[in-house]
Amino acid sequence: MDTIASLFSFITWPVSWVIVQFHTVYGAIFGPDTGWAWGLSIVSLVILIRICLIPLFVKQIKATRAMQTLQPEMKKIQERYKNDKQRQSEEMMKLYKEAGTNPLSSCLPILAQSPFFFALYHVLNGIASGTKIGYINADLLASARKAHIFGAPLAAKFLDGADTVQKLGASLTDVRVVTAVMIVLMSASQFYTQRQLMTKNVDTTVKTPFMQQQKMLMYVFPIMFAFFGIRFPVGVLIYWLTTNVWTMGQQMYVIRNNPTPGSKAQAAYLERLTKHVTHHGKVGRRSEKAIIKAIVAKGRERNEFERKFINALNKAGLAAQADGTVTKSVAQAEAQTEDGTTTTATGTPARRQQPKRQTKAQRQSGAAKPAGDSSSSEKSDEEESQENSDQPQDSKPAAARQASKPGTGARSKAQSGQRKGGSQRPKSPSKK
Repeated sequence: MDTIASLFSFITWPVSWVIVQFHTVYGAIFGPDTGWAWGLSIVSLVILIRICLIPLFVKQIKATRAMQTLQPEMKKIQERYKNDKQRQSEEMMKLYKEAGTNPLSSCLPILAQSPFFFALYHVLNGIASGTKIGYINADLLASARKAHIFGAPLAAKFLDGADTVQKLGASLTDVRVVTAVMIVLMSASQFYTQRQLMTKNVDTTVKTPFMQQQKMLMYVFPIMFAFFGIRFPVGVLIYWLTTNVWTMGQQMYVIRNNPTPGSKAQAAYLERLTKHVTHHGKVGRRSEKAIIKAIVAKGRERNEFERKFINALNKAGLAAQADGTVTKSVAQAEAQTEDGTTTTATGTPARRQQPKRQTKAQRQSGAAKPAGDSSSSEKSDEEESQENSDQPQDSKPAAARQASKPGTGARSKAQSGQRKGGSQRPKSPSKK
């Protein structure tokens, strides 16, 4: 680790200068020789670095989304050229070029902050050995060696012996307890960050080897942090714990406000957005407009959650526009939604008009009428139903009442084959 840290010694001067400037501010508040002054200086260094890396973090998110989108195509290429590795690599690179992404883009924030991490490790090692490094002079070196955080010196490690810890003015028990707690917190924060990425912000409709790799890394990374953590000084543990907490909070914000399409986080986001839009009747933030614009542009390619969102807007009498805005539209509310249901302006599904049910006598008389017989005067359905409704029950013909009674054995003329109101069917001669 010392050899690797020395490779980044060119950035030691900027890192040590930033720490000293923050120490000047916090030293005036908590005292120059306190652990709070030096510890908060390291925390402020992390925050400053991560703020500068936000553009790279945004690029990492876009690269990760693009890689998730390309997983089905990548799987097809692997299956098609499974016996030709060279052709497989060429097709993969062609696919990355067409999509405008690169697998290494997701590692940009980690690679960018690695020089600062190793430079800080080099500075803290110099404090432990009593060596002036970078901008830290003899007075600052003596002040840093006196600084303790919960009884553990900044330069102490979990694997340090009792003699080394005693030279720094601390006890071995305090150093072991503080470093162990910080290592556990550092590993737990890394595990939780990876877990919320896998459980909330992954498209559940696509099952690819990439997801299996992410699940494996979810368990491997915390073990790696624990393994290297016992070799890190307390100051480096503060640095790494702070950057893990920052990453966790940053990722929670991204998952809540810009989730991956098809993930559980998108379902929760669109549910909140539906309530907000239907209550206010408009879209407020620019990020919400961008998401609605992307959903409208997909058309038939929308996933289940996006279709539910569009249907919910239609039922509320709202229409999502191509520019990401939402407008009130009664015509849109009455139109058919994507799932085939028709809605009214009030947002309630419209009922289908059922035909009026005919009586048995009407059905029998209708079946007895010859097709195309224009000699008899026929009444329209509306007039016939009006007559039937106005006619009292007792005024019906006896034959109709007799036919409506079950078990009487009597049949109407229509039932016995006689035509009503037309020419009678000739009887066939009986066979002897």
